[in-house]
This record gives sequence, structure tokens and C-alpha cells, in this order.
Amino acid sequence: MCSGCAHAQSAINMVDRTSLEAGKSLQICADLEALSLAAAKRFTDLAAQAIGKRGAFHVALAGGATPRRLYQHLATPMFAERIAWQHVHIYFGDERAVPPDDPDSNYLMAYEALLRHVPIPEARIHRINGAEKDLSHSATDYERVLRQQLTASDGLFPQFDLVLLGIGPDGHVASLFPDTPILKETSRLVAAVYVAKLFTWRISLTLPLINNARHIMVLAAGENKTDIIRQVFIDDASSDHYPVQLLHPAGELEWYLDAAAARTLADGALA
Repeated sequence: MCSGCAHAQSAINMVDRTSLEAGKSLQICADLEALSLAAAKRFTDLAAQAIGKRGAFHVALAGGATPRRLYQHLATPMFAERIAWQHVHIYFGDERAVPPDDPDSNYLMAYEALLRHVPIPEARIHRINGAEKDLSHSATDYERVLRQQLTASDGLFPQFDLVLLGIGPDGHVASLFPDTPILKETSRLVAAVYVAKLFTWRISLTLPLINNARHIMVLAAGENKTDIIRQVFIDDASSDHYPVQLLHPAGELEWYLDAAAARTLADGALA
């Protein structure tokens, strides 16, 4: 475990147990830096495990400020030199309706923070085309890529080794926002969705695909996440009110919070 993080036993004692059933874990870290280092170590370990067992590591990246710091750490020699990048396949959990060189592009953020700094073959970076006029076509194309690259664990849904997710103050993950029709998707792997509150279209992986991952890591940092974290773990823990609460993975779900985001869970959670 990275210094500055702890398995939050004192916090767990206050959390509704239904929110931390088998296969789920929670770490609370001192700050964003400690969180990012802990997540980078876990990413590196999972990459080694997947490559050792199956010959490749298939990971879906997230957008946002918290994942960006993780990517910056992964680009440093401490972590980058421990990953066999020639065996890594990079995917994206969602993308905005912008070209890849747009400042709002999730691909561009990941490229600048991580991908341009490590020796990963370009053919193993599978980005979502957010620039196409009809994003439903882009979603169909990306689903085809996923089915070609990933092994289907159950004959229907392919399986990522790891899906990285941030969480918004409204409880959204990837581009799965509250009260959007994509939340009810049961068969498609990727879908275009209009997010009315943002007046824009997005492309996102769907819940059945995300939930089929071997590992999911949710990263949350900052005081603007305090309220949603309390809702998810305490006040509304037994419901599926927020999209993040629809994460019921086939594999493991790991939460990484900084002290600010976890402030209302419990005092004394940090070692």
C-alpha cells in the first residue's frame, strides 16, 4: 500500500455494508498525490498480472483531473519502466463530441499526460472518434473494435482487465449521467447519448460492458466530491439512485478517495 493511504476500516464501520459487499474495497488517501500514487501502483500490478496470465493488458481510461494525475505518475520511470507497454491496449470509457486535438478531448488529455511519454505502439491505442457528425456511427465502430480486440467472457460481453472511472458531483461515471437513456442499455457495448444538462452529445461505454470488467477502479478527490461520496456510501447507500451505484461488477470494484472527498465518512480513517 502506498504511504498516505489506508484501508478505511473506521470509515467502513459507518458505511452501510450493502455498499461494500464482497469484491469491493475502499482506500482513503491523504490527498490527490497519495491517491494517484496508490492507484498507479495498483495499475502497474494489474498490468503485470494480466500480461503474465493472458499476454496482454486491456484497460479503459477515464477523463478528468483526478485520472490525469494518475497518468502523469504512470509516465514517470518509477512506474513506466515496470510496465511492458508493448503488451498494453488502451481504450477510453467515454469521449466528448470533439476532434482528438480539441482541449476537451479525453484522448488528448491521456495522450499529453501519459501516452506520448511511454513506448506503447500506436496500433494499441484505440480511441473513440468524437469528431464524426453522427456519433451513433462512432459508437457502432467502437463496439466493433472492442469485439475484435477483447475476449468475450460470457459469449456476449467482452472483458476489460481494468476500467478506470472518475465520478462527477452528480454521481455520473464515464458519460453515464443521471436520467439518461443509456443507463437502461442492456445489449450494446457503446452508445451515443445526449446529456441535456450539458447541451451536448457524448459517447460512452455502457453499464453491462463496464460491469463485466475484471477490475474497476473509481477515483474521487476534492471537496466537490464530498456530498456525492456521502450519498453513495451512507445516506443513499442501499439505492441505485446515482449512476455510480449501478456498478455491480463481475470482478472487483476498488474505490480510491482522498481525505477531502471522504471527509464525511468518518474521522480517523487515515493511518
